[in-house]
Amino acid sequence: MDSYSATIIEAVEKVKTAVVKIELYKKDQNKEALTGTGSGFLFSSDGFLFTNSHVVHNAEIIKIKLHDGSSTLASLIGEDPDTDLAILKISGSEFTPVKLGDAEILKIGQLVIAIGNPLGFQHTVTVGVVSALGRTLEGQTGRMMDSMIQTDAALNPGNSGGPLINTDGEVVGVNTAAIRGAQGLCFAISISTAKEVANQLIRFGKVKRAYLGVVMQQIDLVPKLRAIHQLQNKQALFISEVAAGSPAQKAGILSGDIILSFNNQMVETSDKLFKMLTEDKIGQFQYIGVLRNNYKTEFRITPVQKN
Repeated sequence: MDSYSATIIEAVEKVKTAVVKIELYKKDQNKEALTGTGSGFLFSSDGFLFTNSHVVHNAEIIKIKLHDGSSTLASLIGEDPDTDLAILKISGSEFTPVKLGDAEILKIGQLVIAIGNPLGFQHTVTVGVVSALGRTLEGQTGRMMDSMIQTDAALNPGNSGGPLINTDGEVVGVNTAAIRGAQGLCFAISISTAKEVANQLIRFGKVKRAYLGVVMQQIDLVPKLRAIHQLQNKQALFISEVAAGSPAQKAGILSGDIILSFNNQMVETSDKLFKMLTEDKIGQFQYIGVLRNNYKTEFRITPVQKN
């Protein structure tokens, strides 16, 4: 067997027992009628699962079909439509969970593998590369979703909520097929963001975060630019759009600006910025450092709570 195939098979073997099929039902004249399916994966030995918010939103009955073919009821712990993430819980304490990786060290061009249940076909594997990092995109609900990983690993309805893994079998993203108008482009929510969201959903049942109102893309800074401005950043966040009436617009931030820092802390990834936009920042002056037209400058910005 060639080494490429062996690498993929070995990675899939490490996570396949943790990947589940999600089946949604509603009561119809005392019978259960199947209304939809999706994917998910166990990230703890006591039965906590990741999936997409749009998969389980308003579901009456959620059933989990495990790798061994058994089926069990799941409860919804919480969901966050802004990141299209939801946490489910099933009973048990001896599950083999996935290993969560570090999305912040992903590189464009890196090999990634998506696992899920597209169109009801259980445990389908597709392979691709990381095409872009730190994307901000509009989901099906119209909400802007931050810290997205773009990949060409094929996703279809039913793949939503399954894991995106690296060649070590570590989960680096939660796949979503919920991006509006994305034809041939596939996306996953960064596992770094997912871990932060899961922590709040499990503790509080909801997520509170500060909102700036920018559409971003993670970019590499060329050595010449770094040398001219004496920048420590190797990467930064390019702003492609500023929402009307947002804190960013009120602060004077423009499309084309490049975010370098937040409160004097270097920002190289959208995950890092997401972690900084905690509840305590809402309604309080913060400082955001940007590069504009080859000049470094700083703006005072007041984040608001994202509804």
